[in-house]
Amino acid sequence: MILRNGPLALCFHAVFILFILAPLVVVALVAFTPEAYLSIPTTRWSLRWFTAIWDSDFIPAFWISIYVGCASATIALLISVPAAIATARHQFPGREMFVAFFLSPLMVPHVVLGVALLRFMAEIGLTANVLGLIMGHVVIVMPFTLRLALAALTGMNRHCEWAAWSLGAPLSVVFRRVTLPMILPGLAGGWLLAFIQSFDELTMTVFIASPGTTTLPVRMFQYITDNIDPMVASISTALMVLAVVLMAIMERVYGLERLLAGKGEN
Repeated sequence: MILRNGPLALCFHAVFILFILAPLVVVALVAFTPEAYLSIPTTRWSLRWFTAIWDSDFIPAFWISIYVGCASATIALLISVPAAIATARHQFPGREMFVAFFLSPLMVPHVVLGVALLRFMAEIGLTANVLGLIMGHVVIVMPFTLRLALAALTGMNRHCEWAAWSLGAPLSVVFRRVTLPMILPGLAGGWLLAFIQSFDELTMTVFIASPGTTTLPVRMFQYITDNIDPMVASISTALMVLAVVLMAIMERVYGLERLLAGKGEN
């Protein structure tokens, strides 16, 4: 029996999607205004604010965000894989506390994390340092990589590992040739979610970023506190287009459903 949505459900879905997309559409329209103030163009359209991006300091901030996002997501993944293997495959005292500790950044407000990390960085001399910024981002993205690594490990079929062990393969070979390829989609999805979280992080980064390590969200926040023009709208529109293009490429090459499902292969 096939269940179909009725007219009321379809109308609700349409209104919900419109409610989600309306702010994005407005921002995209404002980005094409030729005026020096926020307005939706009605008669003239212009790329003035898109060309202005290249002459601003938003480009260096963009590359800093890319660098910090890639580094923090990679480090978090390298820590999460052995932690996930330990918690998914073994029973030991304090196992649940161990998992809760790694997932705790999800429950702590980022303002609190920012203040705590600022104090900690000042004590160890890592203020105004990109390494300190990466360390702070690793803390907040760790739950995403760990959760998807755990989901991939618990969802995979372990008979392939047992078969490799029974044939005499050492643990390192089993992990490299059997386990890792099977959980790779979940790890890739965790890395991607961690990168997105790091790239978009503002609240905590405001506290630990310095003039030399200003990320794109922080620079945009600083800009809108002093300026009221469509520059930030043009940057936001460019990021939306970039995100759509990257999603289309990933869907074509690998498949977003497989990448973000976080489940190992059977």
